[in-house]
Amino acid sequence: MSANPGNSIKALRTTPPERGSFPLDHYGDCKEQMTKYMRCLKIVAKSYLKCRMDNDLMDKVDWRDLGLPTDEEEDRLKK
Repeated sequence: MSANPGNSIKALRTTPPERGSFPLDHYGDCKEQMTKYMRCLKIVAKSYLKCRMDNDLMDKVDWRDLGLPTDEEEDRLKK
């Protein structure tokens, strides 16, 4: 026998996204904006993690180990 007779799996009711669906950008129409956005996120993430390291909320880790740009690389990303 598989499971207790009292356990029944009820069908889950799915709901659509509140603001519609977001198709993938297969043709790269927005690639330039996405690249700028991702660069900006890396800089913000680095700032946040630096604050955590400076305040001993996490171990000090090399930026390259975290997949983040070094200070020199960050200067180039800002341009």
